[in-house]
Amino acid sequence: MKRKATAVWNGSGKDGKGHLTTQSTVLNQTQYSFGSRFEEGIGTNPEELVGAAHAGCFSMKLAFNLQAAGFTATELKTDAEIVFEDGSIVASNLTLTAKVEGIDNAKFDELVKDAEANCPISKLLNTKISVSYTLN
Repeated sequence: MKRKATAVWNGSGKDGKGHLTTQSTVLNQTQYSFGSRFEEGIGTNPEELVGAAHAGCFSMKLAFNLQAAGFTATELKTDAEIVFEDGSIVASNLTLTAKVEGIDNAKFDELVKDAEANCPISKLLNTKISVSYTLN
């Protein structure tokens, strides 16, 4: 499997602007700029997209872990906070709210830790990753 995304940037770093398009066209010439990255401008930014990718990947990995253990989640809601300091992503903090019937805390904790360490985006990121969760 291979997935593709394209970034086009025009102009200088601070005054320029760009757009992002993904193979699926979920992002289709979606605006990004200095303002959307470092201020409160309109558009997306790389850190927001990394956060979405990490939250989605972690949730799906946890769903597979639960399935393998004989459980099905009613809902897994994962928020990702990407921390950007001094030109680097220094942390991805995941906050999970989970509804899973019939699972005990020890088993759920085991499956969460596995998803934290083994979802493909966690493996890709070279940063501190933390997960806090609420079950049921």
